[in-house]
Amino acid sequence: MIFHTTSKRPVLLVGNGARSAGAASLVIEFAKKTKIPVLTTMNAVDMAQDEMRIGFIGTYGNRIANIILSKCDLLISVGARLGLRQVGHILGNFAPNAELIRADIDEYELSRNIKEDEEKYLMDATEFMKLLLAENVPDYSDWHNRCLKAKSLLEKSDRETGNLAVEKIASLLPENPTVAVDVGQNECWCAQSLALKGNEGRILIGGGYGSMGCSLPFAIGASIANGKGIVYCITGDGGFQMNIQELETVKRENLPIKILILNNGVLGKISEIQHVSYGSRFAQTTASSGYSVPDFKKISDAYGIKAAAIATYHELDQYAGWFTDDEACLLDINMPEDTMLIPKIHWDSGETRPLLDEDIAAKIESILHN
Repeated sequence: MIFHTTSKRPVLLVGNGARSAGAASLVIEFAKKTKIPVLTTMNAVDMAQDEMRIGFIGTYGNRIANIILSKCDLLISVGARLGLRQVGHILGNFAPNAELIRADIDEYELSRNIKEDEEKYLMDATEFMKLLLAENVPDYSDWHNRCLKAKSLLEKSDRETGNLAVEKIASLLPENPTVAVDVGQNECWCAQSLALKGNEGRILIGGGYGSMGCSLPFAIGASIANGKGIVYCITGDGGFQMNIQELETVKRENLPIKILILNNGVLGKISEIQHVSYGSRFAQTTASSGYSVPDFKKISDAYGIKAAAIATYHELDQYAGWFTDDEACLLDINMPEDTMLIPKIHWDSGETRPLLDEDIAAKIESILHN
């Protein structure tokens, strides 16, 4: 028996290993059967979308996902390596109230102990999920509903301009889209706020590769693999410049890739670190410190791809037709230079900042402990 039936607040955590093993449909089946909340790692955010969506865990994870993780009493981790950005460097802070069950195909990942008394299963994620589905697991609808109620209390929290822009993009996407995401602030905003309609969409994230500029090549490969189908490419101004020449591939191969640039005119993730941790001593990350951005619309025009520069994400509604037609396009979305990436679990303290309103925190605590 894998599942601990004495648990009152179980959580299923899925990583990209579960996707790679072909276990996505089994995860959905298990979640619908048991009503156990599903959390994800950043690389696996597309595995829990639509009605299943709560959020992803870790340093830049959704606040509610990290709160639920801290309150659960059983954590079943499938295909998630539980690396530093998920568990932090203070292991005692990771799911402190939970028994931990880990399933992974990589024995070297399992050789690291997250908890001294954790249970480990060295096996394929698909086979592990089949075993779980065969067990008599209770219905956890009440716990799941309480998690959703707690999530609703945070609907207006942690919403920077980047999150709002991504929410607007998501509202214009069709059901089950394929989205390629770059590295940087845009990556985290998408992981936090790109809520897809349907459970079969894909969000292709560079993740551990950490390679700026990956979104356009990802989108090209995905479009070709899908019979030259529509793919949405979300990127930042810095990342897009890394592989900007691939616009020629998009044009030459007649690929209907929709490029959405969240353009704040800075290397956002790096400049943010320079601001917070190094006293705003910027270097090659802002306009005043050696970084610049070209006119992306003119460049797109030169490649023969229709484009528009828009002053704010609110104007995206005017281009709704571009999201579904059979042509490539580029939308250069102007963003404030100082838009931040929040929330963040700080390395030194394990504290999530900005701090949550005390009244809301107390209400969430009450909901999740009842």
